[in-house]
Amino acid sequence: MVTTQTTIDSDLLFIGGEWVRPLGNGRISVIAASTEDRIGSVPYGTNADIDVAVAAARVAFDDPSGWSSWPVDERAQALERLAVALESRGEETARRVSMQNGMPISLALATEAVFPATLARYYAGIIREFPLEEDRPGLRRATIHISRKPVGVVGAIVPWNFPQCLTMFKLAPLLAAGCTVVIKPSPETVLDSLLLADATQEAGLPSGVVNIVPAGHEVGAYLVEHPQVDKIAFTGSTAAGRSIARRCGELLRPVTLELGGKSAAIVLEDADLSEAASALFEATLLNNGQTCYLSTRVLAPRARYDEILTVFADLANALHVGDSLDPATQIGPLASAHQRERVESYIEKGRAEGARIIAGGGRPEAMTRGWFVQPTVFADVDNNQTIAREEIFGPVLSIIPYDGDDDAVAIANDSEYGLAGTVWTSDPLHGAAVAKRVQTGSIAINHFRLDAAAPFGGFKASGLGLELGPEGLASYLQLQSTFMVPPPKQ
Repeated sequence: MVTTQTTIDSDLLFIGGEWVRPLGNGRISVIAASTEDRIGSVPYGTNADIDVAVAAARVAFDDPSGWSSWPVDERAQALERLAVALESRGEETARRVSMQNGMPISLALATEAVFPATLARYYAGIIREFPLEEDRPGLRRATIHISRKPVGVVGAIVPWNFPQCLTMFKLAPLLAAGCTVVIKPSPETVLDSLLLADATQEAGLPSGVVNIVPAGHEVGAYLVEHPQVDKIAFTGSTAAGRSIARRCGELLRPVTLELGGKSAAIVLEDADLSEAASALFEATLLNNGQTCYLSTRVLAPRARYDEILTVFADLANALHVGDSLDPATQIGPLASAHQRERVESYIEKGRAEGARIIAGGGRPEAMTRGWFVQPTVFADVDNNQTIAREEIFGPVLSIIPYDGDDDAVAIANDSEYGLAGTVWTSDPLHGAAVAKRVQTGSIAINHFRLDAAAPFGGFKASGLGLELGPEGLASYLQLQSTFMVPPPKQ
């Protein structure tokens, strides 16, 4: 079915625990971001395939002796087996992701190869300790018994930037909760999903618990409104998230939305950035700028503005731009020709609105193939300019001056987004005090790196609901209250 050669082609979909023929004739051709060569293909799923996948997930969930009724420890053991199966495929998963979306292989090996298994083990541990049943005293003599039950069949729609990590943000907790799922990967990153399907088989997950249908946004919209789906979990753009939220609102369907960001890095007056290049890179340009939580607005104190400009210009100019599979590469290509056109249009918009380019601004001269853009830094940016307001999703930074902490916080909060952020300082207590004033779901001092134990979600237009942490598990559970009236006294 799937070769291990340079070109990876599949003719089947993973539905109901088996590899089955698709009901349509369309194909998704996968193009390598670094070379623009064809590297594989999979079937393009249709609405009819979604119907079959949802039916399989529905049967698996509704089965009285099925997955949702398994003892908690047995589900946890299955998740631990899945972790082992994912780890055994980690290097190949990283290679496929890197080829498809341009993620530097060093990053893919550190994230896509590792974090999915970490999440599977984490939620195996969480579900063993999570209070699924509890009693509490009522105010009218009754004892109230609280049951936390799996929400049901989940439609999980996953983006292309961290495809396996973001799949497992959803898959690990929903499996722990006892749900079943239909996963729709993005067309840009489908070859890695074949490995996930194999891993679920090796882990012994019952048929129909995990189903995978690669397709575009039209089929994703069909999954969102499918009458047999109980919840939607989506990661992607704010525009798409608004559309999904409207439809789920009409259907009164639970939804978790992890959306866009335009986070701020607040460089405080006392910050020492002399040894911070690695942390700054990870917080602002990771994965070629194709990371939702990056601090792409850098707020610099006016008295140190020129100095901070030099720091970021030097950082951008020093980065190694190259083929995503080269271990030395720090900035690879963007995920698609369309994505490069989008990023370049923002660079031109920044120029047109008066911002000044101090690093990058074009395509690397040596890269004649692949969807490359130089790491780009803009100076003299006002927070009202387009490049400071809209999510670019590429290696583009805007350096914005501020006057005092209050001004920095006001600029950081002057955004429709509120996903993440960073504060850079030599005084962590001062940094923490500033961080508390920023309207954002996650914020870090002198670095940024997600942690599986921390709830992750956005304020404002950055999303609804939470992933990761125990809160990520709770989002796949629904509560039932049973009023236990004591018997009358004899």
